[in-house]
Amino acid sequence: MKYNRIKIIIGVLALAVTTIASAQTMRSSYFMEGMNYRHQLNPAFVGENSYINLPFFVLGNFNVGTQGNVGVNNFLYKYNQNGYTLTTFMNEAINSQEFLSGLKDMNHLNANISLPIVAFGFKKWGGFNTFDLGIRSNNSINLPYSLFDFMKNGMTQYGGTYYNLKNLRVRTNTYVEVAFGHARDIDDKLSVGAKFKFLVGAANMDAHIKNMDIYMSEDKWDIVADGRLDGSMKGASFKTKEANEAGQEQIDGIKVKNPGVGGYGAAIDLGAVYRMDDFVEGLTLSASLLDLGFIYWSNALKGSMIHSYTFEGFEHPVAVNPEPDNPNDIDTQIDKIKDELEGFWKFYEDEPAKSRTTMLGATFNAGAEYALPCYEKLRFGLLSSTYINRPFTWTEARLSANVAPVEWFEASINYGISKFGSSLGWVINFRPRGFNFFIGTDHQFFRITPQFVPVGRANMSVNMGFNITWNHKKKYKVTKPDFILEY
Repeated sequence: MKYNRIKIIIGVLALAVTTIASAQTMRSSYFMEGMNYRHQLNPAFVGENSYINLPFFVLGNFNVGTQGNVGVNNFLYKYNQNGYTLTTFMNEAINSQEFLSGLKDMNHLNANISLPIVAFGFKKWGGFNTFDLGIRSNNSINLPYSLFDFMKNGMTQYGGTYYNLKNLRVRTNTYVEVAFGHARDIDDKLSVGAKFKFLVGAANMDAHIKNMDIYMSEDKWDIVADGRLDGSMKGASFKTKEANEAGQEQIDGIKVKNPGVGGYGAAIDLGAVYRMDDFVEGLTLSASLLDLGFIYWSNALKGSMIHSYTFEGFEHPVAVNPEPDNPNDIDTQIDKIKDELEGFWKFYEDEPAKSRTTMLGATFNAGAEYALPCYEKLRFGLLSSTYINRPFTWTEARLSANVAPVEWFEASINYGISKFGSSLGWVINFRPRGFNFFIGTDHQFFRITPQFVPVGRANMSVNMGFNITWNHKKKYKVTKPDFILEY
């Protein structure tokens, strides 16, 4: 099995042309009491009913989505020459100022992927208990503006031109998670919960170009680079080719033989919910800290790019025909850019360490919910979510209106603002006795490409699920006081 290193770094193009499968609990559902999986957002939420999601329930908790502060229209353009087709930003016909004006100083893509295998929850031992078995992958990319400036304009500059790239980074962490959770009511005001997670590491990689100085000399670019590549995967080793003057061999990919468990780790979720009726009637505060943990990897792969080398440059591909397999169709253009990027950054193998430890990206949620005194079935909520994973940290604030007019149905509509822009979210949840079905999104999209990638910023999600439920019982029953009238 072979993994080309450029397929890891090539997140530069993944922003534009791919859809990332992302199955995670919707933040839009945080204040919906009938959602079975909201304990994944706060382990102190006590479920209203027992439930089960087995592997053969394909739609138990299904989600696909993307998230970023740039999108497909930043990198692919409509182009007409002998017919309609698409072309990349590298086409000379695409105006440089138009392309670069749509980019940020740092272009981000975060995708926290969770693929559940088995999940269930039940009432026992004085509270509500949950079990989850699934695969998780946390992926983050930072791509500086200067990278695209060089790719677009650097090839047209001559003599004395200089570019500087900083903090280009790609990080991915994939593991299996087995989680046990317990939540209980301490009294009628306070609920607490915790979840212990046992982790089995599959693969980890962190590529970081700290600094890259690029100088034009005659017909080539002289590059002085400082970067690190760290990874772990059972049975994996670098595939190398020619060595540099220091005797280090250039990394040309990864080969895997007899893959297996790469490491073990642990994490914990903590949460609390407090009902403030004694101070403000109808107000509930909540907070949670998720994925506080680590993975210890039994093997380590290390590379560096502290060296100087030359680069011949990028050639601008031009689309001339929309037909597949044409030498200049869009797929060929993208492949050509991938090939040229292979020669742009060069990592060399270092003496590997025997082991390494990595931390998970943690999430902190803080929520405030208010139920209208005149109509308790309508509640408003404000949720702040912060993902802590330097340098990929992000924060989102989401304001929602949630209504449960009848016992078997509830819905939410909400609006969020984050470093990835603004987004409209909604959820509807059907929960009659015996089953639960929900559908919703954190990022409603209105325009997509034929490949189902959103046009504009790469913010899109679709979440739906079906679960078998039993042991239905409302957590809290509102009792009205009896009034005695005396004459």
